[in-house]
Amino acid sequence: MKMLKNWPIGLLLLILLYFGGRYLYFQPRYGSGERAPDFSGRLIDGSDFSLAQLRGRHVLLHFWGSWCGPCRRENPELRQLYREFAFAESGPELAIVSVAVERDSLRWQEARLRDGLDWPYHLMDATESLRFFGGPIAALYGVRAVPTHYLVGPNGALLLADPSPAEVRAFLRPEE
Repeated sequence: MKMLKNWPIGLLLLILLYFGGRYLYFQPRYGSGERAPDFSGRLIDGSDFSLAQLRGRHVLLHFWGSWCGPCRRENPELRQLYREFAFAESGPELAIVSVAVERDSLRWQEARLRDGLDWPYHLMDATESLRFFGGPIAALYGVRAVPTHYLVGPNGALLLADPSPAEVRAFLRPEE
């Protein structure tokens, strides 16, 4: 009889454990100040790429998917961010590296064109396994949800873990 009186507390504990575990699971693997792990891959144009090539510039790592509604809704903000900072005459210069978590390269390429993602750095982090985020780059960065972003500084250190485009803008242009 005593156990029946305590069931609301047990239920509350289970709910707290569930949401607490979920929160921790989706936290970025790396935090501000840590060195961004280097990776390499093949760009959409077929050329080889390494994150180290972009040292000296701010880099926004943009993990996304053609199948991801929130990612697609965010893409216009990223286009605007790119236009503001990619060729900045004063202030920091920003490169965006889009890493598509995909299984279908055709859908990825169509989504990139449809959304007008016109920066040069696009990679597909393909996986054939049943573990969708099992591609090598997503696994390296501990990506478990998209969209996920990392802002990397000119020296290769992580400046922001999972910022929104607005937070990146505020970081790069703090006087506004």
